[in-house]
Amino acid sequence: MYKWIFIIVIAILSGCKPQDQSTKQLAEVILKDVNLQKVDTMARLLMKKGFYAGSGYQMVWSRDLNTFIELSCDEYDNSVIRENLLMFFHFQQENGELLDGYVPREAFTWHDPNTYESETAPGHIGFKNTVETDQETSLIQAIYKYIQKTGDKSILAEQVAGKTVAERMRLSVEYLLRERYSEQHQLITGATTFDWGDVQVEGGAVVDVDSLTHWSIDVYDNAMLAIAYENLAELSSSDSEKEYWQSLHSNIISSIRSYLWDVDKQKFIPHIYINGSPFPADFDENEIFYHGGTAVAIEAGVLTSDEIAATISHFSSNVQKAGAQSVGLTVYPAYPKEVLGKGVTAPYEYQNGGDWTWFGGRLIQQLIANGYIDEAYQLAKPMMERVVTNNGFYEWYTIDGTPKGSADFKGSAGVLAKAIEMFYEWAEKNN
Repeated sequence: MYKWIFIIVIAILSGCKPQDQSTKQLAEVILKDVNLQKVDTMARLLMKKGFYAGSGYQMVWSRDLNTFIELSCDEYDNSVIRENLLMFFHFQQENGELLDGYVPREAFTWHDPNTYESETAPGHIGFKNTVETDQETSLIQAIYKYIQKTGDKSILAEQVAGKTVAERMRLSVEYLLRERYSEQHQLITGATTFDWGDVQVEGGAVVDVDSLTHWSIDVYDNAMLAIAYENLAELSSSDSEKEYWQSLHSNIISSIRSYLWDVDKQKFIPHIYINGSPFPADFDENEIFYHGGTAVAIEAGVLTSDEIAATISHFSSNVQKAGAQSVGLTVYPAYPKEVLGKGVTAPYEYQNGGDWTWFGGRLIQQLIANGYIDEAYQLAKPMMERVVTNNGFYEWYTIDGTPKGSADFKGSAGVLAKAIEMFYEWAEKNN
């Protein structure tokens, strides 16, 4: 793997892509790759099991569902998928806020001080990790993908507790722009977490906002909102509505570039702090590269082709320096233990530098979408190989490749299956 990473880095820095295989030869290799075939089959079989994010718990999360709903639409009863999407809106709060997800009432077996109930969905309990700001945008994207896959645009007119889905999606955005927004930066805010993660660096309530929380701005949350704006514009029923969402989309892309993109380092700044940083003054947080947020920013159209090439070289170099197994590496370098709160994840564990296919697969998708097929294929191989070797879609891996968490994590399966579909579409056109 490291040999290929080195080749890719050198090729990108020299302004070209590896040309050791012709386009046709690469297409043939992709179409004959046994691991791609195995992983695709495994992912589709997993989707037939339902909507719980992973084995061992019966929770349905919007941020997870958003990454496997397309594959689920291929393999599961679409009417059931529709009902699962609508269930989220039963738990929408009066201020427009959406939750992380829900669980059948009988399966709610853990202690959580922030649970929610709905008169219109009495058989379920809602929950939310309040440090994050991607719940609303994840559900909007999931609704959009469902419509694209099924053609069922009628879901937008479906009424949930007296309001249509279209109205409720707009209310959710209004919540973000009213209650989690920096007027100065024209970007949304959240607690300080590791990139896309839901664990705050100060410790304390960990997944919930508390007295230790330092409010900040990051690229992941805002790139997710940019994608949601684009989705809403495409789903709009009138020209004025479309123009409204397109205007918001243009503005947020501009603000992300103005405030979060470090031109000199060709990377995103980890955080902009609203009222002070949680870290000591001598700690340079901008030495840390956020891989997941960068991948989503590429999807959102934030970066130019040259900037994408620069970030690929960062990704590849960071994986090599960390000794990681794949570009699922969350951050590099990891946050040192001494700058983190009590009980917060150690370096290169979990969200603080663990290796997550859930986001590495999204980068692969974006490399394919932007024409970096050779690079995408080589960087995807380790992720495909470990699924086959470990016979499962694990949530994350340690630096040495030890699988951790649920072995049936649908988010990992969803992003890999979509990447495989994109590989096949390209290969069939170029074979």
